Amino acid sequence: MSTENKKLAGKVALVTGASRSIGAAIAKRLAADGAAVTITYSSSPEKANEVIRDIETAGGKAIAIKADAADEKAVRAAVTKTVATFGGIDILVNNAGALALAPIDQFTIEDFDKSIAVNVRGLFVATQEASKHLRNGGRIINIGSTNSDRMPFVGGSVYALTKAAVVGFTKGLARDLAPRSITVNNVQPGPVNTDMNPENGPFAETMKSLMALKRYGTTDEIAGMVSYLAGPESDYVTGASLLIDGGFAA
Repeated sequence: MSTENKKLAGKVALVTGASRSIGAAIAKRLAADGAAVTITYSSSPEKANEVIRDIETAGGKAIAIKADAADEKAVRAAVTKTVATFGGIDILVNNAGALALAPIDQFTIEDFDKSIAVNVRGLFVATQEASKHLRNGGRIINIGSTNSDRMPFVGGSVYALTKAAVVGFTKGLARDLAPRSITVNNVQPGPVNTDMNPENGPFAETMKSLMALKRYGTTDEIAGMVSYLAGPESDYVTGASLLIDGGFAA
């Protein structure tokens, strides 16, 4: 895959939690756009290596690093290794996430702590460390959720809390990094067809009934929006939370 004339040629991207599903699709798309890509994973080295092989087979450059999003030292080390391997960093995609669902009176403190550790603290750590190295004109793209705008079922209050925090962080960070022409945006997917949430799964029909388009999204559709935000056409977009949810929150 020649990077000549590709919109991200010469750029370096780090995608957290990218061994499968949405993260894997994002990593492959950014590589197809010409970027060298680092992916992190927590517990699936085989799947992570498969993503790397797919990128390399297509002619791209990529490495995989084991780094649980809840492990501060591992996350910071992943940023350091990315810079050491590829000579810098231009794009950070905070994709790693945790999902725990239960009514509030049954929600365990362990699940609460993990949700905060991955969805909020881990995102902060990766962003803070990457911001030290991001080149001027860089990109930070958070993967939030339509559930920050709408939580129509019981048990999702803590997940909605963590994703609403991402909205506020995105807005504030856009101000912090604007002097360096670094844009910060938040992609908010709705139901997406993945292994953990298949379009024919037990909750699928309920989810579809809440959506205008009555179908699940695809991982490639989410990757397409990330590709736009990572590229030069989005230079004037920052501090935004962009829904890609089939009308789930409409």
